[in-house]
Amino acid sequence: MIPALISLGVLLVIVIIFASMYNKLVALRNNYKNAFAQIDVQLKRRYDLIPNLVETAKAYMSHERETLEAVIAARNSAMAAAKVAAANPGEAGAMQALMGAEMALGGAMGKIFALAEAYPDLKANTNMMQLTEELTSTENRIAFSRQAYNDSVTSYNNQRESFPSVMVAGMFGFSSAELLQSTESPEERKAPKVSFK
Repeated sequence: MIPALISLGVLLVIVIIFASMYNKLVALRNNYKNAFAQIDVQLKRRYDLIPNLVETAKAYMSHERETLEAVIAARNSAMAAAKVAAANPGEAGAMQALMGAEMALGGAMGKIFALAEAYPDLKANTNMMQLTEELTSTENRIAFSRQAYNDSVTSYNNQRESFPSVMVAGMFGFSSAELLQSTESPEERKAPKVSFK
Protein backbone atom coordinates (compact mmCIF):
# COMPACT_ATOMS: atom_id res chain seq x y z
CA MET A 1 0.00 0.00 0.00
CA ILE A 2 2.77 2.48 0.89
CA PRO A 3 4.72 1.85 -2.36
CA ALA A 4 1.51 2.49 -4.33
CA LEU A 5 0.93 5.78 -2.49
CA ILE A 6 4.55 6.82 -3.07
CA SER A 7 4.22 5.98 -6.78
CA LEU A 8 0.95 7.89 -6.98
CA GLY A 9 2.55 10.88 -5.19
CA VAL A 10 5.55 10.88 -7.54
CA LEU A 11 3.21 10.64 -10.57
CA LEU A 12 1.10 13.51 -9.23
CA VAL A 13 4.21 15.69 -8.75
CA ILE A 14 5.36 14.92 -12.30
CA VAL A 15 1.90 15.79 -13.71
CA ILE A 16 1.86 19.05 -11.74
CA ILE A 17 5.36 19.98 -12.98
CA PHE A 18 4.44 19.20 -16.61
CA ALA A 19 1.15 21.13 -16.31
CA SER A 20 3.03 24.09 -14.84
CA MET A 21 5.57 24.05 -17.70
CA TYR A 22 2.79 23.77 -20.28
CA ASN A 23 0.92 26.72 -18.74
CA LYS A 24 4.12 28.79 -18.62
CA LEU A 25 4.77 28.11 -22.33
CA VAL A 26 1.18 29.06 -23.20
CA ALA A 27 1.47 32.31 -21.23
CA LEU A 28 4.79 33.21 -22.87
CA ARG A 29 3.43 32.41 -26.35
CA ASN A 30 0.40 34.61 -25.67
CA ASN A 31 2.72 37.39 -24.47
CA TYR A 32 4.68 37.48 -27.72
CA LYS A 33 1.48 37.29 -29.77
CA ASN A 34 0.13 40.26 -27.82
CA ALA A 35 3.41 42.11 -28.33
CA PHE A 36 3.12 41.52 -32.08
CA ALA A 37 -0.45 42.82 -32.00
CA GLN A 38 0.95 46.09 -30.64
CA ILE A 39 3.34 46.28 -33.60
CA ASP A 40 0.46 45.52 -35.95
CA VAL A 41 -1.58 48.45 -34.57
CA GLN A 42 1.30 50.85 -35.21
CA LEU A 43 1.99 49.43 -38.67
CA LYS A 44 -1.66 49.94 -39.63
CA ARG A 45 -1.43 53.51 -38.39
CA ARG A 46 1.61 54.07 -40.60
CA TYR A 47 -0.05 52.41 -43.60
CA ASP A 48 -3.03 54.75 -43.15
CA LEU A 49 -0.80 57.84 -43.05
CA ILE A 50 1.21 57.03 -46.19
CA PRO A 51 -1.57 57.63 -48.78
CA ASN A 52 -2.21 61.06 -47.22
CA LEU A 53 1.49 61.84 -47.49
CA VAL A 54 1.56 60.76 -51.14
CA GLU A 55 -1.55 62.82 -51.95
CA THR A 56 -0.01 65.88 -50.33
CA ALA A 57 3.25 65.36 -52.23
CA LYS A 58 1.48 64.74 -55.57
CA ALA A 59 0.45 68.36 -55.89
CA TYR A 60 4.08 69.50 -55.67
CA MET A 61 5.95 66.53 -57.13
CA SER A 62 4.07 65.90 -60.36
CA HIS A 63 7.33 64.96 -62.12
CA GLU A 64 8.11 62.29 -59.52
CA ARG A 65 5.18 60.01 -60.36
CA GLU A 66 7.32 56.83 -60.37
CA THR A 67 8.58 57.52 -56.86
CA LEU A 68 5.09 58.16 -55.55
CA GLU A 69 3.78 54.99 -57.19
CA ALA A 70 6.72 53.02 -55.75
CA VAL A 71 5.78 54.21 -52.24
CA ILE A 72 2.18 53.05 -52.68
CA ALA A 73 3.32 49.69 -54.13
CA ALA A 74 5.76 49.18 -51.23
CA ARG A 75 3.01 50.12 -48.76
CA ASN A 76 0.62 47.58 -50.28
CA SER A 77 3.30 44.88 -50.20
CA ALA A 78 4.11 45.67 -46.56
CA MET A 79 0.40 45.61 -45.65
CA ALA A 80 0.04 42.15 -47.22
CA ALA A 81 3.12 40.87 -45.38
CA ALA A 82 1.86 42.36 -42.09
CA LYS A 83 -1.48 40.62 -42.55
CA VAL A 84 0.24 37.25 -42.99
CA ALA A 85 2.52 37.90 -40.01
CA ALA A 86 -0.43 38.97 -37.82
CA ALA A 87 -2.15 35.67 -38.60
CA ASN A 88 0.91 33.73 -37.46
CA PRO A 89 3.22 35.83 -35.27
CA GLY A 90 6.56 34.25 -34.58
CA GLU A 91 6.57 32.06 -37.70
CA ALA A 92 9.98 32.45 -39.35
CA GLY A 93 8.85 32.87 -42.97
CA ALA A 94 6.16 35.41 -42.08
CA MET A 95 8.53 37.47 -39.92
CA GLN A 96 11.25 37.48 -42.59
CA ALA A 97 8.76 38.46 -45.30
CA LEU A 98 7.46 41.28 -43.10
CA MET A 99 10.94 42.62 -42.41
CA GLY A 100 11.84 42.46 -46.11
CA ALA A 101 8.67 44.34 -47.06
CA GLU A 102 9.27 46.88 -44.29
CA MET A 103 12.82 47.47 -45.54
CA ALA A 104 11.48 48.08 -49.07
CA LEU A 105 8.87 50.49 -47.72
CA GLY A 106 11.51 52.30 -45.67
CA GLY A 107 13.66 52.70 -48.79
CA ALA A 108 10.74 54.07 -50.80
CA MET A 109 9.79 56.46 -48.00
CA GLY A 110 13.40 57.61 -47.77
CA LYS A 111 13.32 58.52 -51.46
CA ILE A 112 10.15 60.54 -51.13
CA PHE A 113 11.55 62.47 -48.16
CA ALA A 114 14.83 63.07 -50.01
CA LEU A 115 12.93 64.38 -53.02
CA ALA A 116 10.76 66.57 -50.80
CA GLU A 117 13.92 68.47 -49.84
CA ALA A 118 14.08 69.76 -53.43
CA TYR A 119 10.57 71.24 -53.14
CA PRO A 120 10.63 74.07 -50.56
CA ASP A 121 6.89 74.69 -50.91
CA LEU A 122 6.19 71.04 -50.12
CA LYS A 123 8.53 71.09 -47.13
CA ALA A 124 6.74 74.19 -45.82
CA ASN A 125 3.25 72.73 -46.39
CA THR A 126 1.44 72.44 -43.06
CA ASN A 127 -0.19 69.14 -43.96
CA MET A 128 3.16 67.68 -45.04
CA MET A 129 4.83 68.81 -41.81
CA GLN A 130 2.02 67.32 -39.72
CA LEU A 131 2.11 64.01 -41.62
CA THR A 132 5.89 63.85 -41.31
CA GLU A 133 5.63 64.45 -37.56
CA GLU A 134 2.93 61.77 -37.20
CA LEU A 135 5.00 59.29 -39.21
CA THR A 136 8.06 60.00 -37.07
CA SER A 137 6.03 59.46 -33.91
CA THR A 138 4.62 56.23 -35.33
CA GLU A 139 8.09 55.00 -36.27
CA ASN A 140 9.19 55.53 -32.67
CA ARG A 141 6.19 53.56 -31.42
CA ILE A 142 6.97 50.77 -33.87
CA ALA A 143 10.56 50.64 -32.64
CA PHE A 144 9.43 50.34 -29.00
CA SER A 145 6.85 47.71 -29.94
CA ARG A 146 9.47 45.70 -31.85
CA GLN A 147 11.73 45.74 -28.82
CA ALA A 148 8.89 44.51 -26.58
CA TYR A 149 8.06 41.79 -29.12
CA ASN A 150 11.69 40.65 -29.36
CA ASP A 151 11.95 40.59 -25.55
CA SER A 152 8.78 38.45 -25.36
CA VAL A 153 10.01 36.08 -28.07
CA THR A 154 13.37 35.72 -26.32
CA SER A 155 11.65 34.84 -23.02
CA TYR A 156 9.44 32.31 -24.79
CA ASN A 157 12.32 30.72 -26.71
CA ASN A 158 14.49 30.56 -23.58
CA GLN A 159 11.74 28.78 -21.67
CA ARG A 160 10.95 26.53 -24.63
CA GLU A 161 14.56 25.44 -25.05
CA SER A 162 15.42 24.89 -21.38
CA PHE A 163 15.21 21.52 -19.70
CA PRO A 164 12.69 20.04 -18.82
CA SER A 165 10.39 22.49 -20.70
CA VAL A 166 11.90 21.31 -23.97
CA MET A 167 10.19 17.96 -23.42
CA VAL A 168 6.80 19.59 -22.88
CA ALA A 169 7.36 21.89 -25.88
CA GLY A 170 8.17 18.91 -28.09
CA MET A 171 5.20 16.89 -26.89
CA PHE A 172 2.69 19.70 -27.40
CA GLY A 173 4.09 21.35 -30.55
CA PHE A 174 5.46 24.60 -29.15
CA SER A 175 7.64 25.69 -32.04
CA SER A 176 10.39 28.29 -31.91
CA ALA A 177 9.36 31.92 -32.51
CA GLU A 178 11.26 34.24 -34.84
CA LEU A 179 12.65 37.59 -33.74
CA LEU A 180 12.00 40.70 -35.82
CA GLN A 181 15.46 41.49 -37.13
CA SER A 182 16.75 43.68 -39.88
CA THR A 183 17.18 41.98 -43.21
CA GLU A 184 20.13 44.20 -44.11
CA SER A 185 23.51 42.67 -44.63
CA PRO A 186 26.36 43.86 -42.38
CA GLU A 187 27.66 46.00 -45.26
CA GLU A 188 24.27 47.75 -45.61
CA ARG A 189 24.20 48.56 -41.89
CA LYS A 190 27.46 50.51 -41.96
CA ALA A 191 27.04 54.23 -41.50
CA PRO A 192 27.65 56.22 -44.68
CA LYS A 193 30.90 58.16 -44.87
CA VAL A 194 30.47 61.88 -45.20
CA SER A 195 33.26 63.91 -46.72
CA PHE A 196 33.39 67.67 -47.14
CA LYS A 197 36.03 68.65 -49.68
